[in-house]
Amino acid sequence: MLSQLLADHAALHRALGFKFRTLGILLRNFVAFAEHRGEHVITTATVHEWALQAPSPEQRRNRLLAVRRFALALHAEDPRHEVSSADLFGRASRRRRTPYIYSPGEIRRLIDAAHRLGPDDTIRPLAYATMFGLIAATGMRVSEAIAIRLPDMTDDGLIIAQTKFKKSRMLPLHPTTRRALDGYLATRLKATSQSDALFISHQGTPLAYPTVISVFLQIMRSIGLRGAPGSRGPRIHDLRHTFAVRSLERCAHGPQAVARHITALSTYLGHAHVTLLILEKT
Repeated sequence: MLSQLLADHAALHRALGFKFRTLGILLRNFVAFAEHRGEHVITTATVHEWALQAPSPEQRRNRLLAVRRFALALHAEDPRHEVSSADLFGRASRRRRTPYIYSPGEIRRLIDAAHRLGPDDTIRPLAYATMFGLIAATGMRVSEAIAIRLPDMTDDGLIIAQTKFKKSRMLPLHPTTRRALDGYLATRLKATSQSDALFISHQGTPLAYPTVISVFLQIMRSIGLRGAPGSRGPRIHDLRHTFAVRSLERCAHGPQAVARHITALSTYLGHAHVTLLILEKT
């Protein structure tokens, strides 16, 4: 019974545009645990016991909150489902990480360092330099840049297809960004590859998310913007934050002008709702 309730819950969230991946894994784990005990409703005792199996206080709290949201939805239809207190394991001590706002000079150093990547005489340096520059110039997500295909480049801009919230959008480009992208495209079309991905490795395969992050961190350390592995510092996602902040700084003054600008910026960045832009930048 809990399995079917979870399947319906997941289907609803996916229909609303949520990927429901990590949360889905946690909830499937919990449901298996509860059903193994012969239970058909959520109980606080079972949630507590299951959450305590996590190895750290933070993970225990994440487990609790994941099931709590599920239980709240089920409780609205069936009060037999118990909703655990959000503070069962105490209050969270972690705060939202403060975004890093890059200076134009730092972005230039990042791109220049990407151009110096090896191997020589391959597409790899230009691919990373162009990708990092594109993310900085448009504020797109890393996953969106990786997912761009050759047919997505049009005369009107870039088509960003099936994004985080399963919505496609057209991304107009500044003339300087378009020239840089066209310059990369000339090299890309000469490269040997069985993929139609815009950004590829020197072996002709599409770039993978973990590899992109690894290369980014490597470059950031090489130019002194991050410390040794394990230390905190500017992230690739902060390029998106920087784009949003710089855009708002250039906005005309006045409540109505700011409101219109935020709405347009939220659409350009691919948010499902304008409040998500505010939450992401705070």
